[in-house]
Amino acid sequence: MEFTLDQIAALINGKVEGDGSLKVSRLDKIQEGKPGGIAFLSNEKYEQFIYETEATAVIVSENFKPARSIKCNLIRVKNAYTGFSQLLEAYSNITKMGKVGVEQPSYFDESSVQGDAGYRGAFSYVGKNCKLGNGVKIHAHSYIGDNVKIGDHTIIHPGAKICSDTVIGSHCEIHPGAVIGSDGFGFAPQEDGSYKTIPQIGNVIIEDYVSIGANATIDCATMGSTLIKKGAKIDNLVQIAHNVIVGENTVIASQTGISGSTEIGNNCVIAGQVGIVGHIKIADKTTIGAKTGISRNINESGKTLFGFVGFDIKDFLKSYSIFKNLPSLQDRIKELEKKQ
Repeated sequence: MEFTLDQIAALINGKVEGDGSLKVSRLDKIQEGKPGGIAFLSNEKYEQFIYETEATAVIVSENFKPARSIKCNLIRVKNAYTGFSQLLEAYSNITKMGKVGVEQPSYFDESSVQGDAGYRGAFSYVGKNCKLGNGVKIHAHSYIGDNVKIGDHTIIHPGAKICSDTVIGSHCEIHPGAVIGSDGFGFAPQEDGSYKTIPQIGNVIIEDYVSIGANATIDCATMGSTLIKKGAKIDNLVQIAHNVIVGENTVIASQTGISGSTEIGNNCVIAGQVGIVGHIKIADKTTIGAKTGISRNINESGKTLFGFVGFDIKDFLKSYSIFKNLPSLQDRIKELEKKQ
């Protein structure tokens, strides 16, 4: 796909300095730019490359003042990073949402319905009584179980599994290999030491504008619903157990595990490899650092936690400053003991 610089400038509310009729068909890093590509400059550490790049155009901020002559065309915007992000988003939407129609072989139960401008890839499966909105894209080798509802313009990437009774909102993205609605980890210990399976009869509800990463797993509820609220972003390889609630616009990084029936507030940030026990509540705007273990309620909004078990980051850093000096402290104690 080719676009003129004038078209791109109109898309990102920019102004062309140079020949607006020139066409580009590729997004480039500024240090690797070639003719036909467009790059951006937002970090002054990369300014040297704007004088060397062969890219057809570079997106820069309004206040950028070149130190010497530039051979490429410029598109000036209020904020170069934001402008290029807008361009990336537009490009992504064109490439992801462009496909329509049905590839064969695929299965779509006669009791299910799909809205306009949809797409179903080869070897995809859609079960009974499903309702797919307008512009829904079901890519190759995806599985959609019975009684699933998917809102408008949601993308199910290749190999994702959406189990029965799941509800997914509009403008969501489920990445390859994700499993939504598999059984929760429910087993009752018996007197003889064995475990009896507890049937998991609930479902998963995912609200609008949620992203679920590759190979993430979200378990269905034992009863009721596991709930991922509007705007949440779940990274690859995250495990969310049965009856968990994830608040609006909360982000969760890779390899985090959240145990059953825990409630996470809105606008939280959870870093990689965090472990959270079950049946607790975490307040809004909580930040949890990588590898932190959370075993209790976090009741105060806006706290930052770090360490295992997690506690206030200021207290942790004070404790760590002592901990790292323990060897020398031990030597001093031994010397004092010798003097007694």
